[in-house]
Amino acid sequence: MQTLLAFDFGLKRIGVAVGNTLLQQPQPLAVIVAPTNDAKFAAIAALLKEWQPARCIVGLPLHPDGAEHEMTLRCRRFANQLHGRFAVETVLVDERYSSAVLEAKRGELIDSRSAAIILQQYFDETISS
Repeated sequence: MQTLLAFDFGLKRIGVAVGNTLLQQPQPLAVIVAPTNDAKFAAIAALLKEWQPARCIVGLPLHPDGAEHEMTLRCRRFANQLHGRFAVETVLVDERYSSAVLEAKRGELIDSRSAAIILQQYFDETISS
């Protein structure tokens, strides 16, 4: 059994979810809101220390046709920073349709739930196959 953390990266907020490979039932964990990148990574470091994940899953936003855009590049950079700073395996997961599932909840902080959907997509595509 391995613990995994998933991230829904955003410029203002980063949603975080946790799950494990045995149950494959992700749970929203936290929404990181911090004024600086250093503060964001300090919060991430605390979560990594607490949960000791085997790997981190990062949602990769793409246009519906699969084309990359500015946030795609930012998410790739975020994933690279996670790997580089914390020496944790990092996997990117296509998140094109994860936010659409939660679109009806506009106005709420849905970032951690988005991270849970990203982690479920990882389980569905990777663990189950």
